[in-house]
Amino acid sequence: MSRERGSAFEQQAARFLQQQGLQLVCSNWHCRFGEIDLIMRDGASLVFVEVRARRDPRFGGAAASISAAKCQKLTAAANLYLSQQRLNTPCRFDAVLFDGDSAAQWLKNIIG
Repeated sequence: MSRERGSAFEQQAARFLQQQGLQLVCSNWHCRFGEIDLIMRDGASLVFVEVRARRDPRFGGAAASISAAKCQKLTAAANLYLSQQRLNTPCRFDAVLFDGDSAAQWLKNIIG
């Protein structure tokens, strides 16, 4: 997927989550562990959001593309973000998925 197309899906996901009552804190936060697509606030909790899109869901779809290795990188990046920001707040990891032409699907707590 092109960077431009990926950015469009991230913007769409941010708008979707804002419609659900979350507030955007940061987008495309980079560190040595990778990138966090969106960081949102949901009440008192900080939400680290992975955005995934697949044109053709026949090969596992967007959800299947979030591997254990990706979850480890997200966790490491989130811990670094919390440390750098000196935050001690409840947090969770969510995903917003786009499969083909389907509407956005929001998965909460993708990492236990």
